Amino acid sequence: MDKIIDPKVIQQSPTLVVAMILLALVLVASAFRKLNVPVIILSLMIGLIFGSDVLKLIHFNNAHFAKEVANLALMFILFIGGFGTNKETFKPVLKPVMLLATVGVVTTAIITGFIFHLITGWDFLNSLLLGSIISSTDAAAMYAIFRNRPIEAKTRTVLELESVANDPMAIVLTTFVISLVMGKSTNTWLAILNFTWQMVGGVAIGAIVGYVAAYFLNKIRESDTDYFFVYLIAVVLLTYSLADMAKASGLLATFSAGFVMGNSKIPLKNRLLSFSDTLSFITNVALFILLGLLASPKSFSEIWGKGVLVFLIITLVSRPITVFIFTAKAGLTLKQKILIAFAGIRGSVPIVLATYPLAAGLDPEREFFNMIFFTVTLSIILQGTGIFALAKRLKLLSDKKNVEPRILELVTVHDTNYEIVEVYIDDDHYTGSCLISELTLPPGTLIAFVNRRGELIAPSGQVEIVPNDVLTVLVDNKYVDTIHAEIHKSFDRKKTEEDVWGDEYLYE
Repeated sequence: MDKIIDPKVIQQSPTLVVAMILLALVLVASAFRKLNVPVIILSLMIGLIFGSDVLKLIHFNNAHFAKEVANLALMFILFIGGFGTNKETFKPVLKPVMLLATVGVVTTAIITGFIFHLITGWDFLNSLLLGSIISSTDAAAMYAIFRNRPIEAKTRTVLELESVANDPMAIVLTTFVISLVMGKSTNTWLAILNFTWQMVGGVAIGAIVGYVAAYFLNKIRESDTDYFFVYLIAVVLLTYSLADMAKASGLLATFSAGFVMGNSKIPLKNRLLSFSDTLSFITNVALFILLGLLASPKSFSEIWGKGVLVFLIITLVSRPITVFIFTAKAGLTLKQKILIAFAGIRGSVPIVLATYPLAAGLDPEREFFNMIFFTVTLSIILQGTGIFALAKRLKLLSDKKNVEPRILELVTVHDTNYEIVEVYIDDDHYTGSCLISELTLPPGTLIAFVNRRGELIAPSGQVEIVPNDVLTVLVDNKYVDTIHAEIHKSFDRKKTEEDVWGDEYLYE
């Protein structure tokens, strides 16, 4: 295994290794496509394989560099998370999200540390430090795993927003416990004020930058559209930098800026969303490959038992207790709470936090780091792949295709009242047929063409629409939310097993 590639070749051409890693990831992803394995799991595995213990092609042990790359990746991941979050889905879950992201993190850390201390006999403060590091769920993991997967909207929103908001609490708590372990005197009230400012300051700075950025984006709307993408990258970097300089949470600020911009009227929003989504995907892949390279699988033999114990405690005890306590009055069903409790996926942030005791000289043998990495790996693999099976069993994973209209980009920087919408006639839900002339459409609506299994059909009054057709419709934006219902009512609705459950779900 040591001589698969001559080390001299690797030193002379590091780009060759990068190319091999990326090509391997694409080929593996293609091979596992039907299994729906999340990309972060594949990226992590590729990093481990190419690292110092398996193929031994890359020897990477710079935890500080990994931390900086993680912060850079999270900026874009969280910005696109905010950019794609509709404010109407945010409001109903604000209270449970903030509870889980603050006192929920502390509760999870204390329960995990206390149980680990009782079972292993570890020093309590060290156990509490371990619990603090692993206490937050991870935004990068959440967004990568939920990418293009139809988890029930409210559950998904709680999980994603919690993973964004709980990082500041985990950082402050980890720093606080490290000071206790080192015997330094720490002002508890100062720590609380620090945390409060990180949260409030991060949201405020991000919102201000988001509003200003949206305003100026409208002012430069006549510019070449390629500059819009450069502008977006600059906004992300500026937001994080300003918040970081103000000692607020830069990551929370980027989410807040993305949220404000995504809910503002700006030109070419869908193209910017698509660009941001691609950027987020690339940074996710790079981040988890790097974290895989950082790990040393050989050392897992020494800590795997404790790593499994931490995973079991946090997954089966501390996370469920925390979720059920702090979502008691959130209007969530039992099924939603079970899925939220199970889906507390750990990822890059706990690994980054594991470098803190390393940098403070508290982890000379890298026991904390290796244990956290092993626990995170278990979480990503077992929870990352198991969440969809559990969601399907709980009827919280929709098998529906795009039955809602998909808004496409009407490419113009000028103000317009029209949107281009795709309406899919799903044969799992509709039967029958109708002529275009028989449709009752809102005023000013135009069917541009009909896509039937890849064949484009020019519309006329006598063209028959059948299930599986996709209609591309130009519609006034005030009718965007109703156009699908207007078209679908011309077809007979099937009563599926999912619909029967949906009727029951309304009364839970």
